Amino acid sequence: MSVAIIGAGPAGLMAAEILSGEGHAVTVYERMPTPARRFLMAGVGGLNLTHSERVDSLITRYREAADTLRPALEAFGPQAMCDWADGLGAETFIGSSGRVFPKAMKASPLLRAWLMRLEGQGVRLALRHDWRGWDGDALIFDTPDGPRQITPDAAVLAMGGASWPKLGSDGSWTAHLPDIAPLRPSNCGIHIAWSARLLDRFAGAPLKTIALSFDDETVQGEAILTRDGLEGGAIYALSPLIRDRLDAGDPATLTLDLKPGLAVDALAARLAKARKGDSLSNVLRKAARFDPPAIAILREGDLPRDPGILAARIKAVPLNVTGVAGLERAISTAGGVCFEALDAHMMLRARPGTFIAGEMLDWEAPTGGYLLQASFATGVAAAHGVTAWLATVNHDQARP
Repeated sequence: MSVAIIGAGPAGLMAAEILSGEGHAVTVYERMPTPARRFLMAGVGGLNLTHSERVDSLITRYREAADTLRPALEAFGPQAMCDWADGLGAETFIGSSGRVFPKAMKASPLLRAWLMRLEGQGVRLALRHDWRGWDGDALIFDTPDGPRQITPDAAVLAMGGASWPKLGSDGSWTAHLPDIAPLRPSNCGIHIAWSARLLDRFAGAPLKTIALSFDDETVQGEAILTRDGLEGGAIYALSPLIRDRLDAGDPATLTLDLKPGLAVDALAARLAKARKGDSLSNVLRKAARFDPPAIAILREGDLPRDPGILAARIKAVPLNVTGVAGLERAISTAGGVCFEALDAHMMLRARPGTFIAGEMLDWEAPTGGYLLQASFATGVAAAHGVTAWLATVNHDQARP
């Protein structure tokens, strides 16, 4: 039977691999001139495929969607991901943080091998096909040669969220589907109103070995000072909580600990040993061993000379967050097709024979391999859903 996959990202290509392997005639439709552009972009930093932690722990990273995603993540978890990559010649290894990478530390060799496998299984790629919804049972596409309609026996929609739209996923599909939770940025930077003095000297500078706290969550790591505020792994981990607070119309204050490895009393003792004639900047540089960007952040507010009070400030610098970065700069997307609109096999209840996978679904996760893991796992789940559904209907009934 014929299956249309719309979207040539990880979820769509994985669904295509499984369905073509079962003997179905699969065509992958992609709006961009080349497939898997965001997948290649993810490989720029090393291609973090998944995380090595136990599946039960991994599932909790998906927060509100954890229980819903559990069957897919248990069926295709981290070990399955590693076995799949190894089978394509992209042998994996576990980094010191528990993250899993291919030894090549990039996406292009794996993608080339994957596309060759798909071609060998008979998968067709139809590029520059921009999906525009349905006309009755037919899928409508805008193409360089004009409008095109197709009517496959089943379809998998895997068009991604709306982050980094220049790579292909712009969220335009929301106009054609019911039950959509609004698309919002996830794993994104935050906005802070820095002074002109700080921006002129330190925009782009790193903050190393820090801890950030918001509500009851604390994350250690690094961040980058930007003209808009802060970016980086530690910020991304807290950005969904900050975003939700701001969306509710409430103020959001982030707490920065510039010396997470040192207790307040120990830090105060260091500061107290500073020479009396030293300027405050020299005290921070010599006694606390701060570099200029950290000192600049501290000097955004009034600083006390008293060692105990200064130490307490260093351990808890309040940062008023005024907003979060937009979807065009976010790593991933929150929101999408609500799981209530789907059956247990990822099929749209309103359109039997049409399945949803990847970031089109209403889930979000932190960086660290969790985003790709769920995208692949839901692609697998949707493919199995297609197989189960096609087995229950005859050819004339099998229309999306």
